[in-house]
Amino acid sequence: MTHDCIIIGAGQAGLASAFYLRRQGVEPLLLDAQASPGGAWLHVWPSMTLFSTADFSNLPGMAMPAYRGFPSASHVVDYFTRYERRYGFDVRRPVRVGCVTHDGSEFTVETDSGTFTARTVVAATGTWETPFIPYYPGSLARPGGDVRQWHSAVYPGLAPFRGARVAVVGAANSAAQIAAELTLDEAVGEVTWYTRSAPRWMPDDVDGRVLFQRNSVRALAILRGEADPGNDTELGDIVMLPAVRQARDSGALRATPMFTSLDEVDADHLIWCTGFRPALGPVRGLLDARRSPTVGGLFLVGYGDWVGPGAATIVGVSPVARAAAESVAAFLRADAAERR
Repeated sequence: MTHDCIIIGAGQAGLASAFYLRRQGVEPLLLDAQASPGGAWLHVWPSMTLFSTADFSNLPGMAMPAYRGFPSASHVVDYFTRYERRYGFDVRRPVRVGCVTHDGSEFTVETDSGTFTARTVVAATGTWETPFIPYYPGSLARPGGDVRQWHSAVYPGLAPFRGARVAVVGAANSAAQIAAELTLDEAVGEVTWYTRSAPRWMPDDVDGRVLFQRNSVRALAILRGEADPGNDTELGDIVMLPAVRQARDSGALRATPMFTSLDEVDADHLIWCTGFRPALGPVRGLLDARRSPTVGGLFLVGYGDWVGPGAATIVGVSPVARAAAESVAAFLRADAAERR
């Protein structure tokens, strides 16, 4: 059976794409590597929250249930689970996609659960599976025991760091949130927060609601062919969640200029909060150097600003998903006309 559309990934980007495809009369097959609904939110650290309130964190067609304050990861996972159940999408999991190829007529999707074929493919694999750690010279080997390395993708919460000295690297939200959590816990030893430049705090009254409004303005301007009014980073890089603000205002959260060699790190643990790269491995052979598809029928959704303003957020992915669904439907109509 050749499917009209296969979506790789059933996180927020995949679910939003499935919703809009159904509106276009296309029933997609979703292949998800996770064992249960929730996408990347299944793997975030225990205290991580959204930085927008529930009413500004909606997938298309179904509002996120109310939540006091900023929703927890478990609240987001529960919402995604209910969303899948409500719409009854055809989601196969756990299915890990290895490679996607195109023979000039259709796509072949090789997975650990067999081979699928499709006329179109939406890549919605996100970034969580490809954490980035920059290269620095030097070594973390120490006579008394090596410095243990972590990435924010696998940060487990406070327990392993109590009684230990911790270095945190990064100047954006993840680094600030993790460093704040560590500094506010009296059982954690000395915390050194390394940044390449001074932290750029967003105004205290800016959260996901403001960023959503700014991204909406950006998206509309870009669609109209107008000049880009500027992205979120013009406001700063760090959203002032309550714990971050508390740690900053108390003086406990202070940045230290970035080290130039790993030899300079004086800590028991080093946590890299240095971001992620798009998890494009399955479709990389069908992309050019600018990460644009080289074949018709392949669409990318949910990888951040390079596919659309705010496209890495729950609410911000909707415009990109809607545009991709419209393009899939148009491609299928044209393909059907050619085959007749």
